[in-house]
Amino acid sequence: MKSMTFRDLQDLPPTIDLMTAACALGIGRSKAYQLARDGEFPVRIIRIGDLYRVSTADLMKVLGMDVGERAS
Repeated sequence: MKSMTFRDLQDLPPTIDLMTAACALGIGRSKAYQLARDGEFPVRIIRIGDLYRVSTADLMKVLGMDVGERAS
């Protein structure tokens, strides 16, 4: 998956899958799932059964981006 721009992040829905969040953080698939299972993923994980979801706003905060900021 290609790296994500600020604009790409702004266009995401309110929650995203684990791999999209991992891509934005530069984390590979195996490491992302390991961190999620161990409760150590750098962004809060929302667990729905076997599904991992991540809040886009939380991800942007971890990345140091102002959620209300607009890309030009």
